[in-house]
Amino acid sequence: MATPAKMIICCQSFRAQGDPKGICHKQTDGFLQYIEEEILDRGIDALVVASTCLKQCESGPIMVVQPENWWFKGVASEEAIDAILDGLEDGEQCAEYAL
Repeated sequence: MATPAKMIICCQSFRAQGDPKGICHKQTDGFLQYIEEEILDRGIDALVVASTCLKQCESGPIMVVQPENWWFKGVASEEAIDAILDGLEDGEQCAEYAL
C-alpha cells in the first residue's frame, strides 16, 4: 500500500491515565466513520487518525489536516466536516472552521 498524500487527525481526547478527558470525544460520535466514508466517496488520498488530546479543548472538537498543517475548530457536525472536505478537495483551507 502506498503512503497516503494526507493525514486527517481527529482529537478523541485520549489522555494519560487519571487525567479527565476533554470534550472532543463527547461531541464526535460517529465522527471518524463519517470522515472515512466521505474521503473514500470523494476519492481523497488520506488516512484518518484518532489522536490523543490536541490541547485545544476550548475550541473543540478539533481536526487537523497534514501536511498542510490546517487546524479546524468546532468540527461537531456532518455539515462542518463536509465544508472542510470541500475545501480540501479545492486545495483551500475552510475559513469558517479554521483555528
